Amino acid sequence: MKNEETYELVLTALFTAIIIIMAFTPLGYIPLVVINATIIHIPVILGALFLGPKKGAFLGFVFGFTSFINNTFKAVTPSAFVFSPVLAANVVGFSGIFKSLYICFVPRILVGVVPYFVYLGMRKLLKEGQKAWRAVVNLAASVILLVSLSALLNRLLQDKMAEGTCRIVSVGVGVVVGVILFVALTVAGHRKASTNIALAYAGLAGAFTNTLLVMSGIFILYKDAYAEALGIAGEAVFDTIMGIISFNGVVEAVVAAIIVGGVGLALMKVKPMKA
Repeated sequence: MKNEETYELVLTALFTAIIIIMAFTPLGYIPLVVINATIIHIPVILGALFLGPKKGAFLGFVFGFTSFINNTFKAVTPSAFVFSPVLAANVVGFSGIFKSLYICFVPRILVGVVPYFVYLGMRKLLKEGQKAWRAVVNLAASVILLVSLSALLNRLLQDKMAEGTCRIVSVGVGVVVGVILFVALTVAGHRKASTNIALAYAGLAGAFTNTLLVMSGIFILYKDAYAEALGIAGEAVFDTIMGIISFNGVVEAVVAAIIVGGVGLALMKVKPMKA
């Protein structure tokens, strides 16, 4: 028991160090030609899976705190105030302190909680005899990949071909890859490889938790200030946020699914899941 607690303490410290290193160096981002996909939330997700939701929440807090530090002292983007209570107080007044505390910390803390329960739920759904649920899960994964790949290709090709042709090509490739993924996941399900599928969904859930809660928080709490910071009309904020969610958010979620799935399987060989 004592050895287990020591091991978990060491693993918590390791994940914390990884989060800090990623947050303050370019290692926390993967260049995808048109965007940089953040992967800082991935150690938080893995921590939730292998250490449980309590330590996962702590790692999420660390993630949020690094975001607060970066946006307060670097402020490299006009919208940095949404993650910094200090800057927000100057932009929108005293209420900004609480608004930015929510956006900076609550979504990141939940990144360390939600994936744990998603993993447990997916493992239960993917047990033998749950063929209908497996089909739904596999279809959902295929649609997510279709949307993200189509959005990425559309962004890459939009300056190189006509709009109509660009959409046909990007959607066509997305459909083909989505079908291939569905077939692969169906075969994997029959081979009882439900663990890696559950890990991938935990990665998706963690990334989407961060993106959806942050962006919805910005829209609800900072719509006008956000529009002013970006130099856009207030009515354009919704479209801007939906663009970030549908492109950046989906791409980051797919990246998280792949990395969490791969790294999670490797870690399971030395430490079982916290369940």
